Amino acid sequence: MKNFIYLALSCFVISSSFAAAPKKPYEIRWVLAHEPIGLFKEAADVFSKEVSANSHGQIKVEVLTLPEYVVKYNKGKEVKNKDFLALLRDGHIQMSQTYTTDLGKLSQSLYVLDLPFLFRSHDHAKKVLEGEIGDKLLASLTPSNIRGLAFTYSGGYRVIPGTKRIDKLEDFKGMKIRTSASPIAQETFNALGATAVPMSLDGIDAGIKSGKIDEAESTYARYFTLNQNKVAKIVNETNHSLFLTSIIVNDKFWNKLPKEYKEIMKTAAINAARVERAHSIAGTEETKQRCVKEGVEVVTLNKTEEDKFKLAMEPVYKKFSPLVGADLITSIQQQ
Repeated sequence: MKNFIYLALSCFVISSSFAAAPKKPYEIRWVLAHEPIGLFKEAADVFSKEVSANSHGQIKVEVLTLPEYVVKYNKGKEVKNKDFLALLRDGHIQMSQTYTTDLGKLSQSLYVLDLPFLFRSHDHAKKVLEGEIGDKLLASLTPSNIRGLAFTYSGGYRVIPGTKRIDKLEDFKGMKIRTSASPIAQETFNALGATAVPMSLDGIDAGIKSGKIDEAESTYARYFTLNQNKVAKIVNETNHSLFLTSIIVNDKFWNKLPKEYKEIMKTAAINAARVERAHSIAGTEETKQRCVKEGVEVVTLNKTEEDKFKLAMEPVYKKFSPLVGADLITSIQQQ
């Protein structure tokens, strides 16, 4: 009888120890692969703290720059910025934040966000990006094993730093303007009589020095941080489109998460995106003030020229409506 009681107690202790054993946390590597690193890291840190707190430590996020990831997890083998998405799609990393223009290569509907003068204001953008339209755009990535969680800015509205003033629409003619690889971004300037030159953001300095480009699409967030001010002494404040990014997660990893953890991560992503967007807007004003203090010439189009710019973009909308969907464009405009 004593042996039976001892055995029963032993089983109870063993089973209790198993029940009390802590669950293995879900570990996330969030790799920062693009500038402006400061803004992107802030979003990742906000997300990390919130999910850790709300999951009681069961979701752990390690935030790494691409070079840090290469050293720690890739045996020092170089990964270029343009190739890092493959790491996420293959599950080597779980999360990141990247340009919607790049994501357009995986889901063409996302190219709609590059259309000039699509958004009337930041409030309009928020309504679209955090609403049903934004959710559908983010979900369109899942066939590529990527799930979008929220939209962030990459510095907000695009401006055109360069060597020449743009006071009127005719000034665009003959200019060589750096753009992204987005077909819509390129057609925006080709339609104005300029020559669009696809180029990475970190190539602007060399591009202007060599004469390959005169101007460059960029944002205020990058003007000083990427030393664009060294070669581009004029900022043409066209505000013609929003430079957007998205917080993304590996979809297979996402589908393994319990429902409550998915909800925690989705909410944290939206909160992180709001913080990042607010700081992008505030940073724009701070950079403009710095430009004034340092004698950088800031040029704005008057209302008449801005209206002419918008009118000149009608062929761009017509050309790309079949690609992104005319109904999608209309639904965004009507929000």
